[in-house]
Amino acid sequence: QEGPVESGGDSVQAGGSLRLSCDASGYPYPRNCMGWFRQAPGKEREGVAFVYTGAGTKYYVDSVKGRFTITQDTTMNTLDLQINSLKSKDTAMYYCAARRAWTCWAPALERDEYEDWGRGAQVTVSS
Repeated sequence: QEGPVESGGDSVQAGGSLRLSCDASGYPYPRNCMGWFRQAPGKEREGVAFVYTGAGTKYYVDSVKGRFTITQDTTMNTLDLQINSLKSKDTAMYYCAARRAWTCWAPALERDEYEDWGRGAQVTVSS
């Protein structure tokens, strides 16, 4: 394994919760700039939550604030995404992404800013 590897995808009922995990233990580059993206069928891949340790903080897009929580463990081997109050519109393939930069002082919000990606974890929300 060299790139990030996602796990935890599942089919859940609306209103439920899910925790996605990204294993970055085999990633050979700094893990200071990482994020979670998602892609629903027929839609563009969109970023939802990011960590940028240069500033030691996290960033969420408005559509997920209050429901999504991104956490990175102290070893920086895992990057988790807790999703609460799941909605049908959360149905998507979720991807963990990483930049090779040593430091990030701002969240990298665009897909093109990331060099390395996992294969994705499917989240399906049924009502």
